[in-house]
Amino acid sequence: MQKSKYVLANDRDKQWGLTVSTVGYEEIPPGAAYPTRGHADGYYFKVEEGRRLNEYQLLYIVEGSGTFRSDHIGETELKEGDMFLLFPGEWHTYHPREDRGWKSYWIGFMGRNVDDRVTAGFLSSEKPIYHVGFSAEIVQLYKSAFNIADKEPANSQQILAGIVNHLIGMMYSLERNIELNRTPKRIDMINRGRLRIRESLETPLSIHQIADELGMSYSNFRKLFKEYTGISPASYQQSLKLQRAKELLTTTDMSIKEIAYRLSFDSPDYFSSKFRMKTGRKPSEFRENL
Repeated sequence: MQKSKYVLANDRDKQWGLTVSTVGYEEIPPGAAYPTRGHADGYYFKVEEGRRLNEYQLLYIVEGSGTFRSDHIGETELKEGDMFLLFPGEWHTYHPREDRGWKSYWIGFMGRNVDDRVTAGFLSSEKPIYHVGFSAEIVQLYKSAFNIADKEPANSQQILAGIVNHLIGMMYSLERNIELNRTPKRIDMINRGRLRIRESLETPLSIHQIADELGMSYSNFRKLFKEYTGISPASYQQSLKLQRAKELLTTTDMSIKEIAYRLSFDSPDYFSSKFRMKTGRKPSEFRENL
């Protein structure tokens, strides 16, 4: 069984930065021929020959399993709970296992919003497969996209673009959290470290001291912290201190010097420099413009 919808985008839609071209669902029972017929020109392909698309496609295997191969990776197993991303111009082929079949959703899209994420390294044709497990929310997002493509309400492309962004965000985050949850003791350690940093904003407690309290070397704590949060513990601490500085500038009549030393900055000048780098304004200018 296959259900698919093809969606049109006008020139104004394309200025939004992301447009959707197709969305669908298919059930391939064990032993059935694949691919199924009924795809539009440019989408149907022979498994042994593969194909190249002029768009991105994000597919989700909710049941069954299969294999995937592309320009950048050799034959790789696709499992239940996998999402895989196809890239424009990238040769690829995939199919369900003959003895298992699969149930899958897909959505095709293009635009500079996704191009920018590829350029920034968030998405890569060298890592097209993400294991996210079964997610009712992801299934519902695909179903919502299909319903919108079917009914085509006004400004449907903008709604569909939002769904694609949600899907990509969930794919990226869910896989990362599954990986991190394999080491719960480390996650607990980082969460304890984050709490300790928050609790000690108005004390001279250093990141080295926090690492010592947790029974870790500074280098190991820094590595794990950055792996989990995306920033170093020192940057995390400084950002929170600058947020606290904004509160003090807004809600108290403390001098800039007093705030700098209360938050354990080396000097008022150093505090002002970091504040300006973060906000684009000196502390005095920030207070004057309230």
